[in-house]
Amino acid sequence: MQPVISALNLSKTYRRGTEQVHALASVSFEIGAGELVAVVGPSGSGKTTLLNLLGCMDVPTSGDLSIMGHPTRGLSERALTRLRRDQVGFVFQHFGLIPTLTVEENIRLPGLFSGKQVKHRAAELCTRVGLDHRRRHRPHELSGGEMQRVAIARALLNEPHLLLADEPTGNLDSVTGGSIISLLQELTAQGLTVVVVTHNDRLAESAARRLVLEDGRLAPSI
Repeated sequence: MQPVISALNLSKTYRRGTEQVHALASVSFEIGAGELVAVVGPSGSGKTTLLNLLGCMDVPTSGDLSIMGHPTRGLSERALTRLRRDQVGFVFQHFGLIPTLTVEENIRLPGLFSGKQVKHRAAELCTRVGLDHRRRHRPHELSGGEMQRVAIARALLNEPHLLLADEPTGNLDSVTGGSIISLLQELTAQGLTVVVVTHNDRLAESAARRLVLEDGRLAPSI
């Protein structure tokens, strides 16, 4: 079975004035279907840069990346956008919900961009993440954990193979964070591949393995 992610010698260099910043240096790994993988390391080690590359929101300076067997090298911006839309879901620390929309409307939002009829799918996802009783509520009426569940459901709307999460428990207390960890584990048990950037030891320990970044380089996997 082909890996969901295949990265070979990924490097990313930024220019800051006259200085070159090597955010990632020759990072190589594979991640298979149904894995929960935590990307860990100190601030400035390259975690967010790596997540941006995996989500095709940025392109590497050198190296090769394939998502679901699709090489990303040389793809146009339109093709990268299509790959993001069809294969990747994103969850962010600050939820990113639209305050004037209901739970179900927030979940349906990506459907506006994909042109799909998603009302039935959004209703299914409300139930799947345990929010069927909240579907007509607005974000200000939800707890932090419920808002994160909405964000996860929205990321799943287009049925991606890969879910990328940046500090998904960062704004939550330990009990609520634990419920999000359990949800992510349930999703991987159903075959979804999940990659999380986190400083949360409990979340990192719940992962099948960890990718440890140090100064833009990958330490031996744990």
